[in-house]
Amino acid sequence: MNDNKFIMTAEGYLQAEEELNNLKNVRRPEIIKALKEARAQGDLSENADYDAARNEQAQIEAKIQELEYKLEHAEIIDNKDKNIVNLGSTVTISFDDGEVEEYKLVGSMEADPFENKISNESPLGIALLSHRIGDTVCVDSPNGGYNIKIEKIA
Repeated sequence: MNDNKFIMTAEGYLQAEEELNNLKNVRRPEIIKALKEARAQGDLSENADYDAARNEQAQIEAKIQELEYKLEHAEIIDNKDKNIVNLGSTVTISFDDGEVEEYKLVGSMEADPFENKISNESPLGIALLSHRIGDTVCVDSPNGGYNIKIEKIA
């Protein structure tokens, strides 16, 4: 793995830590128990429960390694200046058609479009960074650019 820094908000870092603790302290023991129970059934060559538990164990161990690496290389950004859009800012924007939306700007590891959390590496995130309330910015997108106005920063 390379020496990437993973930019995160403090909230995102805590959520990743909680997920890691859950995987290590809850999910891992559950899988170990399921493996023991599947082994007790006898012939492992045709034991679907055993195969499923082994696959799930591999996925959990991979996720644990990924989270440990990302947390070890995390750079937590604290957005103290509420006048400029930065990582951790919640930004209300308006479009040319009058539609208003609110997004939270987060690191790529925390992005979740269903919760309106956009990555600082997304076209909208890149366009918003370092701008102020009242600024109109152009967002480059695969379908062509469009303008948005920053209405509020929290």
